Parts: sequence; C-alpha cells; structure tokens
Amino acid sequence: MGMTMSQVPQIRIPATYMRGGTSKGVFFRLTDLPEVAQLAGEARDKLLLRVIGSPDPYGKQTDGMGGATSSTSKTVIVSKSELPDHDVDYLFGQVAIDKAFVDWSGNCGNLTAAVGAFAISNELVEAARVPENGSVAVRIWQANIRKSIIVNVPMRDGVVQETGDFELDGVTFPAAEMQVEFMDPADGEGSMFPTGNLVDDLDVPGLGTLKATLINAGIPTIFINAEDVSYTGCELQDAINGDDSALAMFETIRAHGAVKMGLIADFKEAAGRQHTPKVAFVAKPSAYTSSSGKSFAASDIDLSVRALSMGKLHHAMMGTAAVAIGTAAAIPGTLVNLAAGGGCPSSVVFGHPSGTLKVGAEVVEVDGQWQARKALMSRSARVLMEGWVRIPGDSF
Repeated sequence: MGMTMSQVPQIRIPATYMRGGTSKGVFFRLTDLPEVAQLAGEARDKLLLRVIGSPDPYGKQTDGMGGATSSTSKTVIVSKSELPDHDVDYLFGQVAIDKAFVDWSGNCGNLTAAVGAFAISNELVEAARVPENGSVAVRIWQANIRKSIIVNVPMRDGVVQETGDFELDGVTFPAAEMQVEFMDPADGEGSMFPTGNLVDDLDVPGLGTLKATLINAGIPTIFINAEDVSYTGCELQDAINGDDSALAMFETIRAHGAVKMGLIADFKEAAGRQHTPKVAFVAKPSAYTSSSGKSFAASDIDLSVRALSMGKLHHAMMGTAAVAIGTAAAIPGTLVNLAAGGGCPSSVVFGHPSGTLKVGAEVVEVDGQWQARKALMSRSARVLMEGWVRIPGDSF
C-alpha cells in the first residue's frame, strides 16, 4: 500500500519571522525554497499560502504563520542581486486571508527595513561593505515595482543592531532606527499623476462626484477628502472595519479610482487586485486619541490620514502609502498638500490611528511635470524567530 495523501510528511524550509515597521512576515532566501518554488508561479504561491495558513474561511490563519490582518499576512523572498550597484533583490507577496491568492503587484514599505537587516544577517551583502560598527547602506532592488530602495542599517560589534530607543507609533516596544530612502518613488516616466491632474473629479456610483488626488508614488494611491465621505480623519479601526456599508463604499471608490488611474480596464477587476491601488482619506489637523489611548493635539500634526489596506482600515500606515503621502504633500495643490496647509513642505508629520509618522520627500518640477527624487522615513526591524517553517509536503 502506498501512502495516502494525508500521510505525506511535513517538509521544513529555512525561514525567518521578522517585524519590519508596523508589519511582520515570513522571510526566505530564494535559494532555500524548494526548487519548484524558486520560480514565480503556482507552486510558489501554494507554498506561501500554506506557510501563512490561507485560505482560511474562519479568517484566523490558525494553521499557519499569518496573523489574520493585512499587516501580518506577508511573505518576502530575498536573493543576491545581479544588478550593478545593488546588494539584494526583494520580492514581496501579500497573502490573502480568506482566498487562495498571493498579490505580487506592489511593495510592502514597512517590511523594507527588515529586508536590509535580513540581507546582512544572511550574508547576502558583500562583507567588505559591512563595517564592524557604524551604518551600512543596503541597496535593495524592489522586484515587484522595479525600484531602488536604500536601508541604512546600524551595526554594532559586527552584527545588526536591532535594539534601541527609537519609538514607532503602532509598534509596542522601542528598537533601533533605520532610515529608509525610496529612490525615484514614482515610475520616473512623468506619470506620477496618471491622469495628468493634481486633483480629479472621480465619479463614483451611489456617491456622486468626489475630488481625488490619484498619485503613483510608493504605491498607486487614491486620496479623497474625509469630509466628502462624512468622516473626520480621526477615525480608529473599529469605526470603519465593523461597518460593512463603509467598507463597500471604500471598495467602490478604490475600484473606480483604479480604472481612472489606468490600472484596470473595468472596475469589476478590482476584486482580483486587492493590494493596489490603496485608498486613503485626508483631513486638516485636529486633536484625536490613538488606538493605544494616547492623546494628540492638532498642533502635533500637519494633517490626518486614514488608509485602507486589503479592504480594511489599516491600524497605522502602510510604508508605501506614507511615501505617497510625503510626495503628494510636497506638491502644491494636491488634496494631501491642501490638508497640510499648502506651501511646499519638504516633510510632514501626519496622524494615523496608532499615532504620528514623519515622512519627507524631495520633489522637482521639470517641464511642468512633477517628479519625486526620493522619499525618506524612519522605520525599525527585528528578528522575532528563526529556524525552519514546516508545511505538508503535498501542499504545493
């Protein structure tokens, strides 16, 4: 008698479970994956789904490494880069929770910081570039969006420094600060604003016409004014995530914005493209209380932003959307810029459900087109666990 399906033993794959910014995910070296999963395709997707514990109709990912939120249902594959002036290639897979789907269409800005640390710890960065003490600029090629990102990783006594006193709202414990530089965060083709407008009229069935800033920087993002959809910009997750009609409204806005941005041909395609674009709403600064109960005054921030990721209001802010915020804020006349009081700010502090975040951008106007040279923000990263992840041998 041969083995039945249910008796196929588990296999183990070297993996590292890491926090990066306000996200966490399972990190793999490309060469550690089973050969069939070293190439993009169905086997790789199935393997990562099983690692994370999706699809889970219970929405809990109990039988996997996922944490049942968009911020914790993430996978990363890192390899030595073949490109000149780059150390590693970083491929990000956003794993759906309740369906069998891995979205490869965008980056995770938060996990980028962890990629820098992972690259050094796994000896994927040339040893000559890594000092015993000080800082090393890890040069990352973000393979999903084909962009360069630099993570400045602190070193102490020959190892990555993970502990420190840098506080990041949305992360409970302090850690070491890592400055992340997103180079040329738009696509560099002059289509940072795919419609050619800083503000568009977006027609949304059931809502009428909304003012929207449609920007492709960091990640394609649709910004609307909070007040136009009857919000204040001070909302916490429960105000929206428990309201099915609100979630449906934001998904409708996202779908129609995606068509206007040229990302999809028909709004019905948005269901199969959950990771991009993002939808966010902005408001002028006002006092609010964060999810941890901390009070913020209007004077603590330049504007308020709330963003949705994978169909839910995010607990803090996606790193990629923070790039979009910083870039749009620096360009006079966008909805983000107007909420922040206009002008040409080189950095802004925005309020999000977990607190505040500072993000900077360098923008220039060339022949009447705005271009972003880089966006900057501080993150932190930490290894939570390392070893092997196990999955049934017949799951891919």
